[in-house]
Amino acid sequence: MAAAIDGAFEGAYWVRLLFQRGLAGIYLIAFVNVLRQFRPLLGEHGLLPVPRYLQRVSFWHAPSVFHLGYSDRALLVVGWSGVVLACVALSGLSEASSFGVSLAVWLGLWVLYQSIVNVGQTFYGFGWESMLLEAGFFAMFLGPSSTAPSTIPILALRWMLFRTELGAGLIKLRHDQCWRDLTCLYYHHETQPLPNPLSVYFHRLPKAMLRGGVAFSHFVQVVAPFGLFMPQPVASIAGALIIGHQLILIVSGNYAWLNWLTVVLGITAFSDATLLLDTPQLAARGLAQDVVLYVLAAVTLTLSVKPALNLFSKHQLMNYSFNPLHVINAYGAFGSVTRERREVVLEGSSDGASWQAYELYGKPGDPKRTPRQVAPYHLRLDWLLWFVPLGGGRQDRWLDELAEKLLEGDRAVGKLFRVNPFRDQPPKVVRARLYRYAFANREEKQASGAYWKRTLVRDLFEVGQA
Repeated sequence: MAAAIDGAFEGAYWVRLLFQRGLAGIYLIAFVNVLRQFRPLLGEHGLLPVPRYLQRVSFWHAPSVFHLGYSDRALLVVGWSGVVLACVALSGLSEASSFGVSLAVWLGLWVLYQSIVNVGQTFYGFGWESMLLEAGFFAMFLGPSSTAPSTIPILALRWMLFRTELGAGLIKLRHDQCWRDLTCLYYHHETQPLPNPLSVYFHRLPKAMLRGGVAFSHFVQVVAPFGLFMPQPVASIAGALIIGHQLILIVSGNYAWLNWLTVVLGITAFSDATLLLDTPQLAARGLAQDVVLYVLAAVTLTLSVKPALNLFSKHQLMNYSFNPLHVINAYGAFGSVTRERREVVLEGSSDGASWQAYELYGKPGDPKRTPRQVAPYHLRLDWLLWFVPLGGGRQDRWLDELAEKLLEGDRAVGKLFRVNPFRDQPPKVVRARLYRYAFANREEKQASGAYWKRTLVRDLFEVGQA
């Protein structure tokens, strides 16, 4: 069976190698992110402490090694183990030996990151977390560089890319009217979660180009994915269109590793021949490896039923996992686009009269500060604060905890900010204010030096006493 399927496709030695190296790089970024941000957000004394969460959920609901016992020291062990394994995979050492060694390295990465995501609560509730876990699951079965790659995991990864793209396209067409009338890009570059230095230039493009950009997006996400399952070179053309679209998104905004992971998945649409690379002579796979691949094919087909039906549902789910292992998920992004940008700005005061702002790394704060390029790194606090104004006035529990930590002068939480004006002495009062932000036009920027213009909407809350 496996040999028959492989015979219908061209060589994939270099495709496998490029995919494995790309995915290992993303795993490395993800585990560095764990080491830098997990403890202040979710550690023993974090905003949403993992020990408290584990008291409410079972292992079967949220599989994680931390059910054996969580501590910040154990978190460091998991994080650094992930970094080491990612470096092993990135160097190619994991593929230089047997199928068993390759499987063990990728399984280790998957189990460790699964353990993080399943206790990460709202700070790990992003679609690209499940994407990384699903891609990492299929990477386990690609095998070492010495044996012929099987098309079964490569087809499974194409199926994942298909659902990622088509899910994103359909969720747009089914929801916000501006996607159907081609006007969403009139607003998106200004209102996206974390703009980058080029976002303002995309925002200023002629409206005809912006409408054309939406039409191109629809074609790539709704039509092109069907080409992924056609013979070459059609599959490669579909992959090239998807990668090209993702590169545009990469240079126009900050979406953590979402776009980079999609680019890596896009590699699986190619063959060695379409990449103009020669496939070397490789050893045949062993019977045990082929048996594992047969089981993988059966499991993939079984778990694909619900995600496939979801694509045709009027109530399509977006970024949803149908099982606690995050394998074969539903994906989608930006089903609706906000028309104006609202930002939560946190400020502290020692006397209740003069206030100083906490500045984040990626979100707009000081109107004169140019946005930074931070992706593929993921600024979790920045992203969660972007969602707060969209919550209809509801105040999230973690936001209350954040204000309390700032009043306490918590050093770990303070490091999540680019500018912490109270490093030496915590404030007596902390408040959150809601502002409306918009890109300054060229004349306004020349006159004031400001990248943004902003107006106060209202105060959200104030805690503490001067």
